[in-house]
Amino acid sequence: MTSAPRLALFAAVVALAAMCTSCASGAEVQQPSHSSTAEVQPEPTPTPTPTSEPAEAAVEAMSLRERAASVVMGHIPTTDAGALHAYMETSGIGGFLLMGANIPADEAALQTITAALTVDPARPPLVAIDQEGGDVSRLPWDPFPAPLDLQQADPSAAEAAFAGRADLVREAGIPVNFGIVADVTADPGSFIHRRVLGTTPDAASARVAAAVRGEEGTVFSTLKHFPGHGAAPGDSHTAIPSTALPLDQWRAADALPFEAGIDAGAELLMFGHLAYTAVDPAPASLSPEWHRIAREELGFGGVSITDDLGMLQGSGQAPYADPVANAVAALAAGNDMVLTVVYSTPETAPRIVDGIVAAVESGVLPADRLDEAAVRVMELRLAVAEAGAGDLPCTTCAPAE
Repeated sequence: MTSAPRLALFAAVVALAAMCTSCASGAEVQQPSHSSTAEVQPEPTPTPTPTSEPAEAAVEAMSLRERAASVVMGHIPTTDAGALHAYMETSGIGGFLLMGANIPADEAALQTITAALTVDPARPPLVAIDQEGGDVSRLPWDPFPAPLDLQQADPSAAEAAFAGRADLVREAGIPVNFGIVADVTADPGSFIHRRVLGTTPDAASARVAAAVRGEEGTVFSTLKHFPGHGAAPGDSHTAIPSTALPLDQWRAADALPFEAGIDAGAELLMFGHLAYTAVDPAPASLSPEWHRIAREELGFGGVSITDDLGMLQGSGQAPYADPVANAVAALAAGNDMVLTVVYSTPETAPRIVDGIVAAVESGVLPADRLDEAAVRVMELRLAVAEAGAGDLPCTTCAPAE
């Protein structure tokens, strides 16, 4: 899918990045797992055929358990294509996040793995990857400038870099990139600093919007980590960072890159495990108020997804020790998809599905909330099927009048 114009853009990006005198050059790249290659190969997955089946009709025809499974994005750490196919087939879940332990030595082998994740080509799962570039780079063959290199470059360099990056992701059979960090911070001591696209709200906004434009039509773009790591010091992999920042100050600063990315057409918004206590003492990922703000104030109309729920467990805080309870609370708060990676085993996603079913049956989780979430996820899945190898449609864009 990589085109000659995009390769020319890449050359320009490299030149621009080289002009940046303040950029660090030692970004660590996650190396692929050297776990054993697939011994059991699944049958080839047919090319998806176009379908006009509306998402609402597809969800209406599902059982409660199928709906519950469709809003779960799971993970198991293996490059065994047969095991991955069996995991998706038996769990019925709607998505899979590829981590380093899923990445083989080359793109051709990765294509075999991503094909194995599809059970029904008419309703392919949302296969995602964290391909930010630089510090968070699952694909070691990604040559494009890292966010740190782009912080002082023209926004056009960010657009070109993410256009090229999106091509690599899609060529590997991956339709969703969790790659655009919309957080903003000027603090070099912040763990997120090397991953942001700008150190001021305006600079970050311009490059975030440019990155979304670069990915448009090739992969579905994801903005993370809403409402923003920059104002909340700490690492949410091991704690729940918090800030007392007033909402008005957030609107004037940290909100701007997210708003810019939403306006540019990003299809997914990832909610961070961040507590803005002036708005809600709960983490944003579990906060109905932050979901209201995203939809009503920022105008987000796409799929909202949690950051890895295992990170909540990793915080060590007792209220978040149960991954099933966390998933139910996240859906009730307004997330359309829940992500489970850390501490995840082949049994984790099915347990979460069971918990969602039980929550709906008991009335803890309203059935219409699950249906709403399942429809939004299904819209993206059907769009992937309809696109085949072609351009992915913007599912958040307003229809032409």
